[in-house]
Amino acid sequence: MSASAADRRREIDHGFALDLGRAAGGAIVFVLPVLMTMEMWQLGATLERWRIAVILAGVLPLLVGLSHYVGFEDTETWLDDVRDAFVAIAVGFVVSAAVLALFGLIEPQHSFDEALGAIVIQTVPASFGAVLAQGQLGQSDEKEKRRNRQAGYPGDLLFLAAGALFLSFNIAPTEEIDLIAASMGPYHAIALVLVSLIAMHAIVYLVRFAGQDARRPEGHGFWSLFVRYTLGGYAVALLVAAAMLWAFGRLDDLGPVATLRLVVTLGFPAAIGAAFARLIVGGGD
Repeated sequence: MSASAADRRREIDHGFALDLGRAAGGAIVFVLPVLMTMEMWQLGATLERWRIAVILAGVLPLLVGLSHYVGFEDTETWLDDVRDAFVAIAVGFVVSAAVLALFGLIEPQHSFDEALGAIVIQTVPASFGAVLAQGQLGQSDEKEKRRNRQAGYPGDLLFLAAGALFLSFNIAPTEEIDLIAASMGPYHAIALVLVSLIAMHAIVYLVRFAGQDARRPEGHGFWSLFVRYTLGGYAVALLVAAAMLWAFGRLDDLGPVATLRLVVTLGFPAAIGAAFARLIVGGGD
């Protein structure tokens, strides 16, 4: 191997090591709120394994899409994005296992099945942090803007779903969501839907945060923008909230009214997460 080829190989290895370091840092930031939540520890032992598998299978396409637009490294093909999605999952798994062990939540007296379940549950938010860390911390502004411009409407929906899933994932297993839903009457639920829609639209298009480009997409008036992006985004947030509640077994044996009220309740933080994710990841364009 020539000296120049060896130098090039060392440069590539060094860059990949930096990428992994950023991914691990992002994984820790994203997973800490979940790692320190008792309901998540219990889910690792009690949640049916097929539900955990469904959660991972549902998260994988989002990770692939995020890798394609703003992810782990500058990829050229969708196969590269699939690979990086699995790298993000692996980083999230290792980080989650290390922190759980550090907290004394994984010990020799725990069965392998319990420990594995706890780690895999935490891996979901950690993998989001891993795949986003490189895109947000490791790229130049010019490259990030270029990739975000290529996203288009499908990319916008992807960013919305990712933000909705991340925030609803943290809240869906908690008992407080049941208490809030049970305390609401029909008018409270309707008001919450309206507030969710107003908040989503205001966060993305009306309130100018630092560094935000709040220009409207070309060719869209207010109502077109509201229906296409805000209503569409809220529908995505509700679907993600419903999927999370179902995956965690929170909708089992519930009637349609109670189910709808629970989904609308979780849909509020899901909508907020979706709106901010579109600003942070998608640039609000």
